[in-house]
Amino acid sequence: MMCGLPGSGKSTYARALERRGYRRLSIDEVVWARIGRDAADLDPAEYEQLKSAIEQELWEELIRLMEAKLPVVIDYSFWSRATRDRYKAAIESHGCRWELIRLKAGLETLRRRLAGRNQRSDANSVTVSDELLERYFANFEEATGEGERVIVQE
Repeated sequence: MMCGLPGSGKSTYARALERRGYRRLSIDEVVWARIGRDAADLDPAEYEQLKSAIEQELWEELIRLMEAKLPVVIDYSFWSRATRDRYKAAIESHGCRWELIRLKAGLETLRRRLAGRNQRSDANSVTVSDELLERYFANFEEATGEGERVIVQE
């Protein structure tokens, strides 16, 4: 389970696991495949509806993969403890083991990384404005004492 803010390196880390045989589940990639462009272009309510539907589909895919005992990396932000706890419980209930990877970066590091990423146009480069980043940063529920492995990003 990847955990971190936009620009912290979640997808980069998850793609490295994918190259080692993990199945990567990514809402951003499915959104891109469905609409063929940056989700930042969507009306916020429309995006939330689409994202919720895709998360449910990926939840069902996660269950199938766990039942098959295949390795999975969940390339989400996992911003809230409640969401992390829900996924952990599901993983454990299927006899699987979870690992929470918290990619931690300061606001200036995230700004710098996003400035470069916002110039690209692909499934893993969803545009995040500075205003939105600040809101995300303020509302992120830090993973502390949850069995997380923290990787500090510079």
